[in-house]
Amino acid sequence: MKKGIIDRIEGDIAVIELDGKTHDFQKSLLPDGAKAGDAVIICKDKITVDPTETAKRRQEAEDLMSELFNAPSESSGE
Repeated sequence: MKKGIIDRIEGDIAVIELDGKTHDFQKSLLPDGAKAGDAVIICKDKITVDPTETAKRRQEAEDLMSELFNAPSESSGE
């Protein structure tokens, strides 16, 4: 079993990041509704979305974006 992240989908190919490297898989192996950014579990030739890890990663990204865009600017004197 390996865990990865769907980096992108290009036509019939899903590019999945595993251990810091990208690998190509047939899009048909993905479950319906899978999309870029989803955390996945790959076991033999079956790929499933990990909804808990996906939600966690999305929340972390949203928190970072919020922190970045809502931080006071150094030039504003705050």
